[in-house]
Amino acid sequence: MKAFIVDRYGKEDGARLGEMPDPELRQDDVLVQVHAAGVNLLDSKIRKRKSSNSFLPYRLPLILGNDVAGVVV
Repeated sequence: MKAFIVDRYGKEDGARLGEMPDPELRQDDVLVQVHAAGVNLLDSKIRKRKSSNSFLPYRLPLILGNDVAGVVV
């Protein structure tokens, strides 16, 4: 799948557009066929590690763009 990937925290050079493997579904997950995705201000702060959520255990590489529109399949 195509994704906006953060390989390291910090400035813009730590992010790239690339391919990631499709996620594995677990029992309580929902699969969404994404038609559009956006990167918002919170994503930018997470990338720079400046959000109040910076204590969350994000594992790199991480995928930004949690604002999506699509169809549940």
